Amino acid sequence: MTNQNAVPAEAVVAIAVAAVAAAASSPMFPYPPPRACGRKKKYVSQLELGGVRISAWMESMKASSPTHAKAAAALSAVAPSVDCVLEEQSAWAMRYPSALSMIEQIVSASKGKRIVMFLDYDGTLSPIVDDPDSAFMSNAMRAAVKNVARYFPTAIISGRCLEKVINFVRLTDLYYAGSHGLDIKGPEKPRHVKAKAQPVLFQPACEFLPTMDAVYRALFERTKSTPGARVENNKFCVSVHFRCVDEKSWSALFEQVRSVLKEYPKLRLTQGRKVLEIRPTLRWDKGKALEFLLESLGFANHKDVMPVYIGDDRTDEDAFKVLRERGQGFGILVSKFPKETNATYSLKEPSEVKDFLVRLVQWKRLSMKARTKCK
Repeated sequence: MTNQNAVPAEAVVAIAVAAVAAAASSPMFPYPPPRACGRKKKYVSQLELGGVRISAWMESMKASSPTHAKAAAALSAVAPSVDCVLEEQSAWAMRYPSALSMIEQIVSASKGKRIVMFLDYDGTLSPIVDDPDSAFMSNAMRAAVKNVARYFPTAIISGRCLEKVINFVRLTDLYYAGSHGLDIKGPEKPRHVKAKAQPVLFQPACEFLPTMDAVYRALFERTKSTPGARVENNKFCVSVHFRCVDEKSWSALFEQVRSVLKEYPKLRLTQGRKVLEIRPTLRWDKGKALEFLLESLGFANHKDVMPVYIGDDRTDEDAFKVLRERGQGFGILVSKFPKETNATYSLKEPSEVKDFLVRLVQWKRLSMKARTKCK
């Protein structure tokens, strides 16, 4: 007889690896790299070049990409404490409950308010894959997003360049923000705008375009010697993917990136899921993009609006934080493992994101039918 509550062995291995990768002083598994103390951000030109600081980056890169071989070793090393890890995961799940299980509470909280949807792309609408150019969303997901956009103002905010994310999604009724919000474009015929809304086309970092192109070319040439390294030009952001790079070469790859960026003090280095990202030092991120889009839609300072942001990466935390600080709407983190987050709810993977979007549309349709019958 099958034990429905049993945890699959491969899941236990993955959980154990995540536990080993976590910092011993932290009760949860942080996004790499750790946040610097204080409000002032450190950019690449300001990074300490000593072994400690660089070592921190190396450890964070390892934490974001455990290998199968290390997973087995980690499992044997921490097997006595697996129960503790599972207990920690259970506690995290209670603190950030599944948005699917909380759908009734969510729609109840939206009563009398206008839901506005914000969606990340990679890891949220599409699975994380080795080849960035193959991160296709399923037809079922596209249908779910299309239906959501019929009933709610919907935007996709991605680290990808605007043209790439539009090509992946292929829907015309959405707002798109590429390069972490540095390149924003709205639909030609928007459905859900207030009377005072303005046409959306915003590029706050145009002056950086020649620099970003030069950095892309330099990184492309410099990283050629690292097998598996992939440099992606996202227009206002350059991404260096190390998903397919042997772990032994990560330090060399980081040094290659750092050596290029020493010549560009106005650029900063951040890290996502198995990717190093280079961006302008503008005070602009996905949270700022969310606020800009709310204003563009005519919803700024409206109490009857409930923004919902769904994302899976460190860069999405900026948007989650904005919603918490506004005390309006909420974030949903897509993750199978506990992470420090400013989100309110969680979902495990893109398939659950699709199910959540489908159920949200179903609720909206039923509520509209009920109102029609009452008239």
